Amino acid sequence: MDPVFVILIVGLSIPLLLIVGLPSSPVKWVGQALMRVVIAVVLLFFVNLFGAQFGLHVPINGFTAVISALLGIPGVISLTAIHLWVL
Repeated sequence: MDPVFVILIVGLSIPLLLIVGLPSSPVKWVGQALMRVVIAVVLLFFVNLFGAQFGLHVPINGFTAVISALLGIPGVISLTAIHLWVL
C-alpha cells in the first residue's frame, strides 16, 4: 500500500473513532489480557532471578508468557517443573 494512503486512512479513522467511540467490551478484554501477560512475564522474571542460584532458567518468550497468563501461578510452576524434568 502507498504510505500516503495509509496515513490518510489513519488520519480519517482517528476523528471518526473519537466521535463515534470505541466499543468498550473488546477494548476492556484486550486490556485485561495484556495485563495478565505482563504479570506473567514479571512472574517468569522472578522465577529466573531466584532460580539462577539453582541453575534454573525458564525462557521468557511468547509461548511461556501466554501459558503463564492463562494458567496463572500454577502455569509458572508447571513450566518450571517441565524445565526441570524434561529439559
